[in-house]
Amino acid sequence: MEKGILCKQIIISDKFFKSVGQIFEFDDVIYGKEQAIAYQQKIRKSLGTLQNFYTAYAECRHLATRSRKYRNITIDSCSIIYRITDKSIEVLDIIHSASGLRKK
Repeated sequence: MEKGILCKQIIISDKFFKSVGQIFEFDDVIYGKEQAIAYQQKIRKSLGTLQNFYTAYAECRHLATRSRKYRNITIDSCSIIYRITDKSIEVLDIIHSASGLRKK
């Protein structure tokens, strides 16, 4: 754990789970089941680093704030967007770079 960084609870949004499912379906069709599963494991592994290293990732340039509370983890061509709050880390979504930021 980084010096002086508190361990925080991870809260994962329903939107994130939905997006991960869509990514899995896409990867399964395009690259095959093995690649889709491998990518899912990469995503899970990245989420596993958040609890202790949430400040290590870059500020989300699309959602810049003074408090730097919005961050992203880049995995290949996807970004996991999360927000740092006083008590938790909220995983908001995972977005493919080709899709850009979208509002739904």
